[in-house]
Amino acid sequence: MLNEIDLSRADLNLLVVFDMVMQERHVGRAAERLNLSASAVSHGLGRLRQLLKDPLFLRTPKGVVPTMRALELAAPVADILARVRSVVSTAAPFDPATSTRRFTIGAPDGVSSVVLRPLLAELTRAAPRIDIGVHQILPSPARVWRSAIADVEAGTMDLAIIPSDDIPPRFHRRCVYEEDFVIAVRAGHPFADDPSLERYCEMQHLVVSHSGDPHGFVDEILAEQGRSRRTALTVPNFMLALAVIAETDLVSALPRRFVATYAARFGVLGLDPPLALPQFRLNALMPKVAIMDAGLAWLFEHVARAEQTAPKR
Repeated sequence: MLNEIDLSRADLNLLVVFDMVMQERHVGRAAERLNLSASAVSHGLGRLRQLLKDPLFLRTPKGVVPTMRALELAAPVADILARVRSVVSTAAPFDPATSTRRFTIGAPDGVSSVVLRPLLAELTRAAPRIDIGVHQILPSPARVWRSAIADVEAGTMDLAIIPSDDIPPRFHRRCVYEEDFVIAVRAGHPFADDPSLERYCEMQHLVVSHSGDPHGFVDEILAEQGRSRRTALTVPNFMLALAVIAETDLVSALPRRFVATYAARFGVLGLDPPLALPQFRLNALMPKVAIMDAGLAWLFEHVARAEQTAPKR
């Protein structure tokens, strides 16, 4: 047990060694990434084995295999190191030009696909050593975007971008951009010649649904008008939707700015819908207490600027 270990004998670097060997499953590769010799890594593992009273890693012809005890420790050790890095990075003045911090942004893929391009361009220019991790947010029918808000508050994500205005006052928020929908079709699709509501209902449709549920908000709007459509295919994300639409006669209601960003690459057109579809705002959010972190404040500001650089309608 951790509370039974003499912490005066512990060395944080041993946890760094453990984490890297766990990632690489190979002592030599872990040593290279740590800029250490293989013998130094082996020595560190030896000290950990004595400290934790477990072999931790078993040698094989292709590397090492973690023991059950090592597998149990992997997530807690990674969490400890992440928290230590966060404390150390926020203790020093933040300079984007030299910072090596890693930030995690949560967003639906239709949003991250739009925001990342201008954000990465800015990072290349002003913060070349900062790394970004993207966590795909999937809406839950029961709780919608609340789980994403909870993840930001818990620190699982540094900030999130969600299509919701229902954000608690304890969060700082900024509208990144406003969005609505277009009907995405392949170039040369006959629907483009007669984009009427009647023709729209006659088409075979693609719906983006991570759960596979073919019923979407468009069906509810059509039902109010006494109309319906056939959903021939569901796919779990927007990028796959574009790839499928580009090579079939399927049509799909997709976010306008997302389609504008990738239309030329996929050979896809975005047509104004023949029925009234909802408009919404994409809000970036982070806890107000976190805005005191200069690095997070810098990231938040640059994510919010995506509105100025992302493709317009």
